[in-house]
Amino acid sequence: MKGSYTVPIHKRLFRVIMRLMFRVLFHILARVEINGKDNIPEKAPYLVAINHISLFEPPLVLAFWPITLEAIGASDIWERPGQSVLAKMYGGIQVRRGKYDRQVIENALSALRSGRPLVIAPEGGRSHTPGMRRGLPGVSYMIDQADVLVVPVGIVGSTDDFLEKALKFKRPKIAMNIGKPIKVPRIEGRGEERRNLRQQNTDLIMAHIAALVPPGYRGVYADHPLLKELV
Repeated sequence: MKGSYTVPIHKRLFRVIMRLMFRVLFHILARVEINGKDNIPEKAPYLVAINHISLFEPPLVLAFWPITLEAIGASDIWERPGQSVLAKMYGGIQVRRGKYDRQVIENALSALRSGRPLVIAPEGGRSHTPGMRRGLPGVSYMIDQADVLVVPVGIVGSTDDFLEKALKFKRPKIAMNIGKPIKVPRIEGRGEERRNLRQQNTDLIMAHIAALVPPGYRGVYADHPLLKELV
């Protein structure tokens, strides 16, 4: 699988430093638990799909994943004080919330086709509460076009008050639960049928994520029929 996606050497060097830095920082601030590392495919590419409560999930996944991941995230991250510095130095694919951007899709597909695993939050933004929101169909489009596996990841403990607890030396537990890779069905049909099938595939991915977190984190997927088959 060939592609033209490249990462400048200065960003690759910074990623090494950043991953180590955040590993140390998380271990100081919290009790970190990583489960299911054996489920990570040995061969890339694949897409890592996560639940997204707060700003803490992306650095956790990027720091503790065995290999360096590409990341796709909201463009406003690149504009926030503090976060923007790290985002610009790490690099990634920027997407504007609520807007379709063909170039964003092409960049993501180029990364996957170049053999680089990519992390994405299908919910399209932070929920700020543990309950999951419905995933957006864009992730299914990328998977279908790139024809890659999906590795579902459920993160627990990354609530908005995580840092407050950590700075009070409570060392809260934060866990990354990695599920078995899944192969979503190929999408056929046209128009409305095709759009519905994309949403169904997204819901399948989200149900697998929901199966990796406690009931209180499952949100709109708590009573989803797909989840009942997984837990």
